[in-house]
Amino acid sequence: MPLLDHFHPPLSDRRPWESFHTTWASALADSLNQGVLPAGYIALEQVHTGPAIEIDVSAFAEGARPAVTSDGATATVPRPVWTPAAPPVVLPAVFPEGCTVEVFSSEGGRSLVAAIELVSPGNKDRATKRRLFAAKCATYLSRGIGLVIVDVVTSRQANLHNELIDLLGLAASFQMSPDQHLYAVAYRPLRRGSDDTIETWPMPLAIGRLLPTMPLSLEAELCVPVNLEASYRDACQRRRIDEVTG
Repeated sequence: MPLLDHFHPPLSDRRPWESFHTTWASALADSLNQGVLPAGYIALEQVHTGPAIEIDVSAFAEGARPAVTSDGATATVPRPVWTPAAPPVVLPAVFPEGCTVEVFSSEGGRSLVAAIELVSPGNKDRATKRRLFAAKCATYLSRGIGLVIVDVVTSRQANLHNELIDLLGLAASFQMSPDQHLYAVAYRPLRRGSDDTIETWPMPLAIGRLLPTMPLSLEAELCVPVNLEASYRDACQRRRIDEVTG
């Protein structure tokens, strides 16, 4: 199924991109778990819209322990809470949102080995968020975690692969064309002797074209195919996109 524009009408009005991204992440995880990943690996979708933390009294009541009153009835005793002194400094912050498929290895305890990041408009809307997203990707790679970035956002004009290249201090020759705003990129971090490298597969995307299959690195000598086209088609069917596009 050719790639559609999920960020402008008519799709954006009737099938919000947030819902579609969540569905696509689930379809990607399902496709990996159904015969693509070897035994001992599991793909799980994770959706983060930012911390959105609110502090109120009820938050401290969770986990309360029961106690018995003098008349034999059961009462609830709030768990003791230690409160620090008022912070001397409060920093302004921007928390990045994210829609990610994470692949874990269960050998020797669960450990993250690979991730697929579906870019959202919020990741591209200003310089701070673009740099935060690039920093998140750089952290994956520095830990030896395989990575695929998929950017189909048409409402923001930026290339986060280029942002990552800039953050890593690499030459501009490693960047994609600055006019390439839709793309998928796979990264495999490797160490050979004393040399660290990141094998990279950049693929331009375009509305109206089919999506590619990308390599997802699980180990130095193990990659699996991520069929973006099949998972995208599955997500479109789950969200009944054909009812909007005709």
